Amino acid sequence: MATDKELTDFLKSVEKRAFKRTVYAMRDEEGALDIVQDSMIRLAEKYADRPAAELPLLFQRILSNATMDWFRRQKVRGAVMQSFSDFEGPDHDGDFDLLETLEALDGSTATESSADSVSRAQILQVIEGEVGKLPARQREAFLMRYWEELDVAETAAAMGCSEGSVKTHCSRAVHSLAKALRAKGITL
Repeated sequence: MATDKELTDFLKSVEKRAFKRTVYAMRDEEGALDIVQDSMIRLAEKYADRPAAELPLLFQRILSNATMDWFRRQKVRGAVMQSFSDFEGPDHDGDFDLLETLEALDGSTATESSADSVSRAQILQVIEGEVGKLPARQREAFLMRYWEELDVAETAAAMGCSEGSVKTHCSRAVHSLAKALRAKGITL
């Protein structure tokens, strides 16, 4: 059984990554925040009696299911009524990224020059855009493997698919990203 401190520490350690991953999937920051918070609450309410070692996979599964439920609800709502926000142009004023701001406040970029900082921010923006363009399953596998640092078996369990499928999705995602970034002159 996980102690309250273990549960709290675990939730603190995954909140930023879970939010970023959900934003990639949904492309809606407010909805992503709601889903992450609901997933954390669900984990604490229903699975606090589980061992601490089981929490990462349980949370990933809860988060994936909550995201899929959101997409299902959106599909039903979209079938019933037209969303007026679809008719608005893209809003370029909302480019604020909380995670990048927090990273800058951490002091992790305090030693780099302004030009390097701007260049890095532009490259990260391009990479985030390309990750966002990946098909949903590829993006999910890629983010779990390389962002969440889950191994193949954990990712397969969280996604509800075979390990071979995870490897295929990750391979395709990496190749697509590499090709798209090379086309934009970015080599890492």
